[in-house]
Amino acid sequence: TGGGAIPDTSQYAVVAEPEGVTVGQVDEDFAVESIAGDVFLLGNTSWRIRRIESGVVRVEDAAGAPPGIPFWNGEAPGRSAELSRQVSALRAEIESRLGDRQAAVRWLAAESALPDGGARQAVDYLASSHAVLGALPTQDTLVAERFFDEAGGMQVVVHAPFGARNNRALGLALRKRFCRTFDFELQAAANDDGVLLSLGPQHSFPLESILELVAPGAVPEVLTQAALQAPMFPARWRWAATRALAIPRMRGGRKLPPPIARMRADDLLAAVFPAAVACQDNADLRAGPVEPPDHPLVEEALRDCLTEAMDAEGLQALLHRVERGEVRLVCRDLAEPSPLAHEIVGARPWAFLDDAPLEERRARAVALRRTLPPAEAAGAGALDPAAISEVVAQVALSPRDAEEAHDLLLDLGVLPAAEAGPWRPLVEALRGDGRAGAARLDGREWLVAAERVGLWRALAPALSAAASAPALDPDLAPLPSERSPAGEEEAAARVLRGWMLHLGPTTAAGAAARLGLPERLVSLALPALESEGLVLRGRFLPEAPWSPEAPHWCERGLLARIHRLTLGRLRREIEPVATADLMRFLVGWQHASPGRRLHGARGLLEVVGQLQGFHAPAGAWEREILPSRVAGYEPALLDQLCLSGEVAWGRLVVAGGPEEAPRRRAAPTRNAPVTLLRRPDLPWLLQATAGPPPPLGPSARALVEVLGRTGASFLPDLAAMTGRLPAEVEQALWELTSAGVVTCDGFAGLRALVDPAPRHRGRRPAFAGGRWSLLRPAAPAVEGAAGPPLERLAWQYLHRYGVVLRDLTAREAGAPPWRELLPVYRRLEAQGRIRGGRFVAGSSGEQFALPEAVEALRAARRAEKAGERVELSAADPLNLVGVLLPGDRVAATLGNRVAFLDGVPAEPAERRAL
Repeated sequence: TGGGAIPDTSQYAVVAEPEGVTVGQVDEDFAVESIAGDVFLLGNTSWRIRRIESGVVRVEDAAGAPPGIPFWNGEAPGRSAELSRQVSALRAEIESRLGDRQAAVRWLAAESALPDGGARQAVDYLASSHAVLGALPTQDTLVAERFFDEAGGMQVVVHAPFGARNNRALGLALRKRFCRTFDFELQAAANDDGVLLSLGPQHSFPLESILELVAPGAVPEVLTQAALQAPMFPARWRWAATRALAIPRMRGGRKLPPPIARMRADDLLAAVFPAAVACQDNADLRAGPVEPPDHPLVEEALRDCLTEAMDAEGLQALLHRVERGEVRLVCRDLAEPSPLAHEIVGARPWAFLDDAPLEERRARAVALRRTLPPAEAAGAGALDPAAISEVVAQVALSPRDAEEAHDLLLDLGVLPAAEAGPWRPLVEALRGDGRAGAARLDGREWLVAAERVGLWRALAPALSAAASAPALDPDLAPLPSERSPAGEEEAAARVLRGWMLHLGPTTAAGAAARLGLPERLVSLALPALESEGLVLRGRFLPEAPWSPEAPHWCERGLLARIHRLTLGRLRREIEPVATADLMRFLVGWQHASPGRRLHGARGLLEVVGQLQGFHAPAGAWEREILPSRVAGYEPALLDQLCLSGEVAWGRLVVAGGPEEAPRRRAAPTRNAPVTLLRRPDLPWLLQATAGPPPPLGPSARALVEVLGRTGASFLPDLAAMTGRLPAEVEQALWELTSAGVVTCDGFAGLRALVDPAPRHRGRRPAFAGGRWSLLRPAAPAVEGAAGPPLERLAWQYLHRYGVVLRDLTAREAGAPPWRELLPVYRRLEAQGRIRGGRFVAGSSGEQFALPEAVEALRAARRAEKAGERVELSAADPLNLVGVLLPGDRVAATLGNRVAFLDGVPAEPAERRAL
């Protein structure tokens, strides 16, 4: 689809549908010019029209046939006024609920029948925009934002949710007013939610006055002149002429070819409205705007432009409301576009209000961030104070010799003596040579170059009540070649023209105090410089007071440099962190640093929930992994959680397949891999790690049959039910434990094996203190409210590491292939539940993270490195040496240890035998 009937087809989208390909929504009169079978060129592909119904054109690939229609003209349908009001009301309601975003998500999901993911994404999007703009655009609150692009130009976006017809009228009216004011045809675009104006370096104006450029009474005349020069008028003219049969539809019994019809329409327009196609070289011979002739076809075409393509009456009503104060205008100068501006900045050709093609749009020079969460958006609207200080230091007055000091005096016009500072001897040398002079007035002193004596004499009367200008020392006369200012206002403007290059962001009062000029003159000179495009007004100083009557001012080039430095700071915030910073983050994320450890049974349950599914040697859990994360860990804490049914243990991933011959399995040892997990999560973890059943011996198979029939049982009961000796049943249980088939409701049995009692105390029963049951009972697949097992496993990895990348899955036993996890993470990112991007340097492939983990990761990078040393077992999940961190991999076995100094691998202090 296209807006404004733009004669450019290289960028239109073609969408495949079951019944063909829908190219666009067009005016019903398009059927007059196009019939089934016509071929047109769209991009580099030829398309043949299959049929036209209800304004929708369905096409098929023409297999390279030559086009019979030279270009495509169409207009995208705009949002209706009623729907626009509802969109505005919804924004206002969500804005009032942003204080509690979770409540806003629940309300939006309930009221709009949205899934939780969609509601959360919408609320986050509007919350990010509100954090940047300070308000959400509605039909009672318009928001105008201005920002620099990568080429140094400026873009202005007026957020106005009034629909495309109203915004198209607003955009064309503003474009015409800018053209008349600055004599420059700028680029513009409009969609249902806003207007984009791409400004050149000569455009400088107070952003608060943007709606004052178009008076309500001037709307018909301004829009008429704008429409005559917009691409929409020739298309509407051709349609009106075709409907009126001024252009024949048939010739010789055949349909008039579209190219011929367009040529005849152009000839007819030249005959009845010569000024519309007049040569631009003769524009100066015409006084005033183009006057449309009193011709019914011209009137019809203009009426279609003003009432169908645009909504002139709606724009007049809006401007009247603005005049009455019923509509508030919020203006923001930003370092980067707000999230609401992304759509209009990247608008497609149907939104363009001029005929510049997509590849030549100034808006393409705007860099957009992929995501902007509210926490980051809050700081995106303000300039970085460090960037301001850096630019001000760069442009400080610092001549190195007398010649540079003389050039500086020529640029500045007049220099307060206090500003000379350490290079005052250079000026004294110029005075000695008669190239500069000093003037004292009311206890103040200024330095003036000989070439600027006329400027000083024009300015001096405003500095003192004395009737005559003070003399210079040495006495210098104006040079014959010097052009003296016409008055004190022009003199002040010339002085400020040079000084604004060195002041940085300032206020009129601040500039007047520094230069020793009357604030009255400075306040008059700055708007004059603004009209030249030299300076911009806005809110640039974070701590300085601001009001529309007392704005901040800054030279355009300096402001662009400050914006670039600010964006550099923002981009550094989202740059990938080093692996050492990732390691520092992970140590804190998993509570493995001394200051981040958890406490008690609740803390232990949280650690188990984070590490569940990770297989580590049985002997490492209670000696290394849990004590490093739970302060004051005691085995009784784990027993309490196991016996209460909150925590379970077992082996979920077992190598081997059913084709292997049954073999006698040894009893589990301290190195046997097991995992701890929350018992409610056991079903989906088992399903996510399901594999072929391992081969079992006869005794083990008989025990599985009994457990499947009777359920959880104590060891003596199992011996009685199987008719086997207790020692034989015990051996079968060891085999089933190693095969990941059974578990026990207590951890004491496994602990008795991995940490046996001393021999002189006698043998402790290995399986005391619990009932044995099948770890994998026959049960249907578990989907659950949280999603299928693969999705829940993807969430588990996020919960464990905060940031998930392909290399991290190498530490996970039985992890699914990355190609299977990737679509899940992409879907979660599209739903707005997680974030995608480049978070860690040195790792290839896509990366995903929890929003809170991204903030913690960047905080770890900003935190000062204090020499923190962390030592862990090599069996710990944080043993990433040789995986993400440099160095050879350390085997994840008992007795091996790893150490990190500020996230960098270091030599362990000792290697203890466990």
